[in-house]
Amino acid sequence: MSGVKVNDRPIGYFFREACHDFSLMERAKGSHTTQRRAGLPVRNRIGENGTSQRKLSKVELKEMVFLQNTKIEYSSSERTPVVLPEMEELLPPLSAEQFSSLESDILENGCYAPIIVNEDMVIIDGHNRLRICEKHGLPYKMLVFSFSDLLEAKQWALDTQKGRRNLSNWDLGQIALRLKPEIEARAKANQGTRTDLSVNSPKSYPPTDTRKEMAKAVGIGEQAMGRISQLAENAPQSLKNALESKELSINRGWRIMKAVQQLPPEERESAAAEMLSAVREIDQLDAEADRRHKIAGLFCKAYERAVLLTPTEENVRIWAECTRMTPEEIEDSVQESYELAQTFQTIGDLLKNAVSCVHQWPDALSAQGQN
Repeated sequence: MSGVKVNDRPIGYFFREACHDFSLMERAKGSHTTQRRAGLPVRNRIGENGTSQRKLSKVELKEMVFLQNTKIEYSSSERTPVVLPEMEELLPPLSAEQFSSLESDILENGCYAPIIVNEDMVIIDGHNRLRICEKHGLPYKMLVFSFSDLLEAKQWALDTQKGRRNLSNWDLGQIALRLKPEIEARAKANQGTRTDLSVNSPKSYPPTDTRKEMAKAVGIGEQAMGRISQLAENAPQSLKNALESKELSINRGWRIMKAVQQLPPEERESAAAEMLSAVREIDQLDAEADRRHKIAGLFCKAYERAVLLTPTEENVRIWAECTRMTPEEIEDSVQESYELAQTFQTIGDLLKNAVSCVHQWPDALSAQGQN
């Protein structure tokens, strides 16, 4: 790969830095599959003689050099980080409970997780930790990461936080919409570099599917991304509020929006609110039905398992020996057994008192259904 150089360094240097695997470099020669796994575009395949068939574009070279932990670390007394609003507002804010929990942990244990900044000292991850440390005058560390651009930094921050937060598809879709201008700008730049990459390969590349790239950036399906875009643009405010509060799924919200779009614009908001009210009522009925079925299921399982027990002295001794009960655990089991006996006694009493009403239940349920 000595035929291609960047800043007077062979392309192999950047390839090694990105992959950290010298053997992978060797296997990459002449192998489409290995080059794809290694991060090298297949269209830049390496010939058997180890030379590139064409010069790589700057954009492609940039994509090959992955983000790096520079290992540079600063303390809060050495440097002051920069808070960029678009980075700080990228993710939904922590709830009051989440923020309080984080604050309590930092006050007790210190800010042991470093705040991640880029090479311009812009905070990429750790805005809440910074707020807490500044509020209480606590020291903190900053670790410098190198990103190819701000969009890559945002995607890294999102990937890092997705595992820590309970972000719904609606939340992720809203983040993707905030990233849309940068995704479109990157796609446009990439498209410009691919119009005439090689005299031997004059074909034009299709335009980038922005919706697909947005969905990929936040890790949701393309259909979900499309519906979120439509809801964000066209849904009545009551629908958006229900989606924000997670009381409504994207698919339900999309169906309601499609239904009210058949109405005149001035009627859509009230119609959406009415449909939301009906959905809430149905959800409450479903939740009550689920609750009742769970209770019945618990009683059935308790009796099914209790019937399997044969409480002889030998069986109880086997249970204690096989589970290696300590004297303390035996005492606890004795107490639990008496409590369970009381529970079943209470159930028996309730059933006994209700026996005279059993034959009335079907009539009562029928009357209740008519009301």
